[in-house]
Amino acid sequence: MRDPRLLAKPPVCRLGCLVLVRNPRGDILLVDPDYMDGLILPGGAAQPNEPPHLAAARNLHAETGLNLRLADVLAVDFTPADRYLERLNLVFDGGTVRDDTRLTVPPRHRSGLFGARFVPAHELPDVMAPAQAARAAEALANRAVPLLLHGQRTTCDENRPPPR
Repeated sequence: MRDPRLLAKPPVCRLGCLVLVRNPRGDILLVDPDYMDGLILPGGAAQPNEPPHLAAARNLHAETGLNLRLADVLAVDFTPADRYLERLNLVFDGGTVRDDTRLTVPPRHRSGLFGARFVPAHELPDVMAPAQAARAAEALANRAVPLLLHGQRTTCDENRPPPR
């Protein structure tokens, strides 16, 4: 039974689904958006009822051409409302890709990105906004935590939303 009071005034919060991808040297994949200063982790917002790991994989693919299966969270970052809605960002572990992995960034007019590149971890504070660099540093320092959907651990081979 659904209680109508629970949905009378639902909270408004953006769910950001980001991915930390490394190369064999430990460099971090970042994208260069045209809508803000500095580089950021690839990813974007989840759509309504979209599982976060699938949103992260979808956004990663759209921005870089990478197809990775994601299941573990490295960091959870809450940002209170300011000029934007409050935001909850999940940073997923994208693992390590080979040196010869090709990145495919769509044209700027479609993607809003100038490009993507791997950056050495010690250079993150120089190329990212302070909050972005801190988020990436925390994700690098932490052990992965599994993402649960309806109390069940997601598996790396899940590429579809759970049944309703």
